[in-house]
Parts: sequence; C-alpha cells; structure tokens
Amino acid sequence: MPHLRVSVSAQRLDILADDGSVSRSFPVSTAKKGTGSEPNSHKTPLGWHQICQKIGDNAESGTHFVGRKPTGRVWKSSDPVEEKNLVLTRILWLDGEEDYNKTSKDRYIYIHGTNREDLIGTPSSAGCVCLRNADVIELYDLTPIGTRIEIIA
Repeated sequence: MPHLRVSVSAQRLDILADDGSVSRSFPVSTAKKGTGSEPNSHKTPLGWHQICQKIGDNAESGTHFVGRKPTGRVWKSSDPVEEKNLVLTRILWLDGEEDYNKTSKDRYIYIHGTNREDLIGTPSSAGCVCLRNADVIELYDLTPIGTRIEIIA
C-alpha cells in the first residue's frame, strides 16, 4: 500500500509507491509556529501517523467544516480574504503512531483544504497540513483510511 510523506522544510506532500518512488506530489502549508506535538502549541507534529478518519465524501469543493460537520457555507475563491484558515472541502484526520506524537488526534491535526490557497507553499497553518482544495479532493480519493503518513522536518 502506498504511503504519504510530508516534508515541512520543502512544504510538500508526496504519495510514495511501494518501491519508494514519488507517484504524486502536492504543495502544502504546515504550521506557522514550526513543528512539535505539545497540546495547544499550534505546531505540526513530526513522525509516523495514519489516516484514522475521512470526512467530506462528495462534498462540494469549498464546503466549510466546523467540528468536522459541514456548516452549509461553501467558500469561493472570489470571497473576501479572511485571515482565519478555514477547514474546507475534505478532512483526513491524523492519528499519531509514536509515543511523542500520540497527541495528534486529540489536537485535531488534519490534512484539509483551505481558503488561504495563496499561502500554500509557506508555513502558515495552526498545525494542520493544508492543501489547495482541488488537491485535497484528489488526495482524499487516492488514500484509504489506514494509510500511513510520515511527517519529516
């Protein structure tokens, strides 16, 4: 089964084939405050995780989620810029597999779409791994629950 790798330094998420080759790569945005697993740190956790839940099957691109539930609002790129990084389109919820990152699920660390697509490629999230909305749909469709993901510095 393929696995994922997020490089914080490169601001990239790669889908890796069984032989280790990169089959697909996406630009991302990780935490503005850097890396770490401490509760309330707003940092992106390092290490091995797995996708424990997927939320947003067939939701319209730009669907706004709060508490993992659609709000009824659909963000459009023509909407006024909001400072807050919204959780949009799809959610892949991460669960840490290592002692030091076991907090990831309780910290609600996700891979998700964002209204701040202009910031993709720069560290600007509150801990999550953000993708462009079209990219998170593609990733969501390619990765089953249980897919492993390594987040590296």
